Amino acid sequence: DVQLQASGGGLVQAGGSLRLSCAASGFSFDGYAIGWFRQAPGKEREGVSCISKDGTTYYVSSVRGRFTISRDNAKNTLYLQMNDLKLEDTGVYYCVADRASTPQNMAINFPRYWGPGTLVTVSS
Repeated sequence: DVQLQASGGGLVQAGGSLRLSCAASGFSFDGYAIGWFRQAPGKEREGVSCISKDGTTYYVSSVRGRFTISRDNAKNTLYLQMNDLKLEDTGVYYCVADRASTPQNMAINFPRYWGPGTLVTVSS
């Protein structure tokens, strides 16, 4: 079974930082594009950042320059370093995986595999 277990969410003040991690198992991690989606209260899910199997990255414009995605294929783990957090970054963050052709395609479509999500709350 594919498992994507995200961790690292929590409560942080605006301007602060968090680092999300996603431990993956049950599939060939280094053969998949992986990434992060989020769902803010009252909004649809959106692709935040994705990384292809060869390390090409994509960021939604609202997080570009503040978030950094990375993967460690030896540890089957995905990371999202989030700096200068804003109130609008609040939401449930989901780790996702797919055999997408590019990280951009992954971010605008519905990835095949989803983890249960971790809550990030940014306070003023």
